[in-house]
Amino acid sequence: MNGGGVHLVVYLPLVIPVLAALAARPLANRLPPAAATWLLAGSSLALALASSAVLGLLAMTAFARIPLVDSLGHISVRVMARDDPASLPVAIVAGAVLAAVASAAGRALYRRAAAILAAGREARALPGASQVVVTDDDAADAYTLPGWPCRIVITSGMLRALSNPERGVLLAHERTHAGWQHYLFTSAARLAAAANPLLRPVATEVGFTVERWADERAASAAGDRPLTARAIAHAALATNAAPPVTGLVRTYMRGAGPVPRRVAALLKPPPQPSLLLFGAALVLVAVSGMSALEAARNLHQLIEYAQTAALRR
Repeated sequence: MNGGGVHLVVYLPLVIPVLAALAARPLANRLPPAAATWLLAGSSLALALASSAVLGLLAMTAFARIPLVDSLGHISVRVMARDDPASLPVAIVAGAVLAAVASAAGRALYRRAAAILAAGREARALPGASQVVVTDDDAADAYTLPGWPCRIVITSGMLRALSNPERGVLLAHERTHAGWQHYLFTSAARLAAAANPLLRPVATEVGFTVERWADERAASAAGDRPLTARAIAHAALATNAAPPVTGLVRTYMRGAGPVPRRVAALLKPPPQPSLLLFGAALVLVAVSGMSALEAARNLHQLIEYAQTAALRR
């Protein structure tokens, strides 16, 4: 904005999510899973907020050109139209997109909250006070239900499908999900993807990294990476052979991620921290946030300039 309009920098928060989507898988593969989960989930939220803010700013430039609004706010329509490089059609489209993504994010938030609350009720209804509950079910299954605290459900069918050492791996895996409240990370990433569909690959990778996080903790507890890989593979095969599980709660909580990728990662040394990759990702997020703030500052300057011009008439 010259004298306070929207610079082209305003569009950066709308472009950077594309770069984040492209970088999500390499980051998930090369960073330690816990670090990758924090980075990807946090970045997706920040980028979704920045892109939504920019859409709102663009929409405001259209709103500010309405004669009634200009008269009530003592704003010069001529100055707004002349000095704001964001064209009126672009601003109108931005407003429509913002309304659509706000609606999608609202629906996603409602569904997610309902599923978590339902899972919490199911967790509280499980028998006993132990964190781990074994159910008498021939279908092989194991999952963690959110709650305070989380409860771990393992079926007798799953226990029969695994050897004793593999059961220990499975239990360590699920305890990691419960102890670190992994459903919060996946929920945050999915909400960000609902607000900005460009971030869906990031949300997918967060689902993968929380599983990898649990895999690595299980491998550390077992002290045997090949054993952990076998346990993950056997549990996945047993689950896939079982009848499909239905219902909102268990459908929501399941989804172990691409098992072959997880097994392949366990058959290699654990990934090492990379400050370069981590820093580069944070720089992109920072640029997006600063661009949104700069756009807000410039829009504020434009409105002040247009108000001053109106007073001089």
